[in-house]
Order: sequence, then C-alpha cells, then structure tokens
Amino acid sequence: MSIFTPTNQIRLTNVAVVRMKKGGKRFEIACYKNKVMSWRSGAEKDLDEVLQTNSVFINVSKGQVAKKDDLSNAFGTEDLNEICKQILAKGELQVSDKERQSQLETSFRDIATIVAEKCVNPETKRPYTVNLIERAMKDIHYSVKANKSTKQQALEVIRQLKESIQIQRAHMRLRLLLPVKEGKRLKEKLKPLLKVVESEDFDEQLEMVCLVDPGCFREIDEMIRCETKGRGSLEVLSLKDVEEGEERLE
Repeated sequence: MSIFTPTNQIRLTNVAVVRMKKGGKRFEIACYKNKVMSWRSGAEKDLDEVLQTNSVFINVSKGQVAKKDDLSNAFGTEDLNEICKQILAKGELQVSDKERQSQLETSFRDIATIVAEKCVNPETKRPYTVNLIERAMKDIHYSVKANKSTKQQALEVIRQLKESIQIQRAHMRLRLLLPVKEGKRLKEKLKPLLKVVESEDFDEQLEMVCLVDPGCFREIDEMIRCETKGRGSLEVLSLKDVEEGEERLE
C-alpha cells in the first residue's frame, strides 16, 4: 500500500516561520533563517532568497496550505508574492526561547559595540571599552527591542547613559572651504553648529578646520552647498576626535 502526502500539505525543515493574523485567520510563511531580518533592513531584496516556498500556510509545521478564498478575503489579492511581502513586513517572526535569548544577547553586544565606537569620555577624549558600555547598559536595565535596529537603539542608549556616566558622541573633524564673498557671512551662520574651530586661514578663500557633532554634518553640508551655490566645499578629515593611540576603535 502506497503512502502519500496530501496535495495541500508541504513538509519543510530548518525553517523560520513568520506569522500574521488577518481577517480573523492565521497565516504563516516559511523563510530561511537569518534572511527575514536582512529583508526587513533592506539588505536582501530577492524574495526567493528569503522564502523557502511562496506558498502561504495556516500551519507551516503541519504543512497545511491556506485556501485561495481565505487569502483573497483577507488580503484582497491572490498574488502569493504580494501576500508574502505583506506577511514579511508586518508579521511576527516565530523563534524558540533559546534562539530569542541568543538573538537578544547578540543584539545587546552589537549595540554596546556601536556606542563604544561612536562615543568618548568628554573629559579624557578617550573611547570606552565595549565591556564597560555593556556593564553600564546593564546598570540602567536597558532591554533590547526586537523591532528596532541596533543603530536606532544605540542612539537611545547614548541618551540614557548620559544620566549615569560621562559620555558624548565623538566629534567629526571637518575642513570647510568657503568663497571669499560668502565666507564671513556664512561663518557667522555656521558658528552655532561648530563645537571647536581649530584653525582658520583667510586667503583666496576661507579655510576652516573644525570639530562638529556628527548629527550636524548634514545641516552644515546643505548650508554650504546652498549658500555658496556649489562653490564651497566640505571635507571629512576624521570621523572621531580621540586621543592618539585610540584610532584602532574606528
């Protein structure tokens, strides 16, 4: 006697499931592990690299495929690729407790690493070690948020850590070249955005070397381009203002 798998069942292994409830029903898609977050961050753009199959299920583990009518009623379309994209974007990634804990620990370390790379002690101008940042994050009871990128969370951590330790974003060192006509006027407009002016040379054009907060870079760049109609320029000399011997943390 032959044994067969019913046509509405598909067996998959080593699968990451993304689940979404819509129209009163549960829908699931089967994805490759580590690809879901790559898709959501924009790093992966090929849907075929994310999905093990473009079928939509009501239960991946049992291989039960969703009915076309249910999909059409819930999503307003029978286009499986479009439905899979919706579930990928808004669905909940199902992981085991062990996997979730491992992901949280990895993200916690990644956030601490970003903070250590981008910040310094304002008194010594030296960066903190990743281990010290991790301890400080634990002291303020920081909890990793699965729905936010590590970069977004690193900015949150920096703001929160300012209440418990001496920390600030490391400065960028820039060289500004401004035409003579606009130089003096533009210098006054730029002043509030410049932390330290290290040197200033007014010859055929105004050349300034200065330190700025990284968050001001775009505003300074746009101001120079607009005010000088493209005749001024901005050059990044270094991404961080740190003491000699600490550049290894760039």
